[in-house]
Amino acid sequence: MSIPDPKFMKAAVLAADEGLTLGKGGPFGAVVVKDGKIIAVGSNHVTSTNDPTAHAEVMAIREACKVLGAYQLTDCEIYTSCEPCPMCLGAIYWARPQAVYYASTRHDAADAGFDDSFIYDELNVEPENRSIPFIHLAEESAASLFNTWKTSDNKKEY
Repeated sequence: MSIPDPKFMKAAVLAADEGLTLGKGGPFGAVVVKDGKIIAVGSNHVTSTNDPTAHAEVMAIREACKVLGAYQLTDCEIYTSCEPCPMCLGAIYWARPQAVYYASTRHDAADAGFDDSFIYDELNVEPENRSIPFIHLAEESAASLFNTWKTSDNKKEY
């Protein structure tokens, strides 16, 4: 992990500002850095694309993975204008960067109307008791997919 560089945080904040100014979505921006260079920039595009997954971090991760031709951000860092929400946190862990730096906190975001504490709370609730119930509907053929995966010669571990 390298020493955080304020210029990359400024770039993430600039991405948030530009996205907000252009009406792309909420006030969030992110950049992915590898070897001291920005390789991807993302801003929130939720409302402009009608895509609830188009958060700044996810957009930057998608772009960085295309640039790298890989599905993991090995030896990369993410700078984001705000502490990532639970969805982005999950995406970040799957992408496996070496560090994440954020400017504003989730509490700052909540104060501006972007409160995701209810999602954090839902993670500890049994699926069937969540505010959106998750009902287990067992299907034998779905379970067999895991067996196919385990024995596949074509799989790529991730």
